[in-house]
Amino acid sequence: MSQRVAEITHRLVSSPGGRMHLAEQGTGPLILLVHGFPESWYSWRYQLPVLAAAGYRAVAIDVRGYGRSSKPAATDSYRMLDLVEDNVSVVHALGEEAAVVIGHDWGATIAANSALLRPDVFRAVGLLSVPYTPRGGPRPSDVFAQMGGDEEFYVSYFQEPGRAEAEIEPDVRGWLTGFYAALSADTMPAPGAPDPHFVSRAGTLRDRFPIGRLPAWLSERDLDVYAGEFERTGVTGALNRYRNMDRDWEDLAAFDGAPITQPSVFIGGGLDASTTWLADAIKAYPVTLPGLVSSHLLDGCGHWIQQERPDEVNRLLIDWLAALLPDALAQRQPVLSKHVNIRVVQKGSTAARTAVEALLILRSVSHPLSAGHGVVRRGRDPVCRSAGRRWTGSRTAAGGLSGGCREGGRDCLGLTA
Repeated sequence: MSQRVAEITHRLVSSPGGRMHLAEQGTGPLILLVHGFPESWYSWRYQLPVLAAAGYRAVAIDVRGYGRSSKPAATDSYRMLDLVEDNVSVVHALGEEAAVVIGHDWGATIAANSALLRPDVFRAVGLLSVPYTPRGGPRPSDVFAQMGGDEEFYVSYFQEPGRAEAEIEPDVRGWLTGFYAALSADTMPAPGAPDPHFVSRAGTLRDRFPIGRLPAWLSERDLDVYAGEFERTGVTGALNRYRNMDRDWEDLAAFDGAPITQPSVFIGGGLDASTTWLADAIKAYPVTLPGLVSSHLLDGCGHWIQQERPDEVNRLLIDWLAALLPDALAQRQPVLSKHVNIRVVQKGSTAARTAVEALLILRSVSHPLSAGHGVVRRGRDPVCRSAGRRWTGSRTAAGGLSGGCREGGRDCLGLTA
């Protein structure tokens, strides 16, 4: 398909982590596109012009740690809460109040959490390849450590600082070629071959990559773009996403099992391990994605779905966007009163965590907050922000908080978070 990449505008905008690089095309309602690992804004090269032609302002970002976006040195600067706040900062930097967010791979998880934590900004969410799975269960690193038997799951492999870098960075282009091929429908290992998602105890991931063949969707020029970025920046920023999964599990404890209620769409590949391993998550969508408009599995498609099958994905996305209420982006969600200063007292708190705690209150409160009380957390203990006093209420059946504090009397503002 013919693409008019020259019409894409590139710019840098300020973000909590420093700066965000974005590629923009078109005018109209804002569609924010979030890529996965190991990719960049370029993963959306087939979607940008199509969305623009359909009357949308399509914006693809380099996620924190990738491409021309900032790469903070601290590993814990790549928490999910920080990436959500980056997305919010992009929307506001573009002069908008709301957007539809669409993500692929890790970008799907970032998009889902953006919709979950900031429904005031993200009014609809599209998920590609990786299904939505609400926070829950044991600590992620404990789960991954039990997978694979004598072999090691790739996530555990990526989580050890420096280890994957030592494999990837001496030959970025060769490693990316093999990784992309291993998860593409036309080049993935045959059934019964060693699974490229696992590492032998004395081996590397690339030991199981296909050799000598590019997937049909990946040209030498495309590979030049991807490899050139990682050769310039290294891969630590990208891998740090995997190294924060336990922190995410802790940070998002208040949202255990929480559904995403905004209009949504899911598109997965029929041959993608993300959809076969997480088939139960897809079956659970009536509960976890009650606003789901449509769900699609593309037969014979691998993981890199919007690049392997761009025409089908574009059609499904355009149809979904057209099916949304015309004023979906204009519908106001509860916003935090300018007179309320909710401060998160948890160690290591950031502006992103402030937003999370604010939304924790706002998710089910229909009346405005006054400058009196509110629920925040210190470790596991909810507290009243008015004087840091312990909350004396109880958890609701949905896992939220209900009750009062010693200073506020029986109910503070009657909040159920």
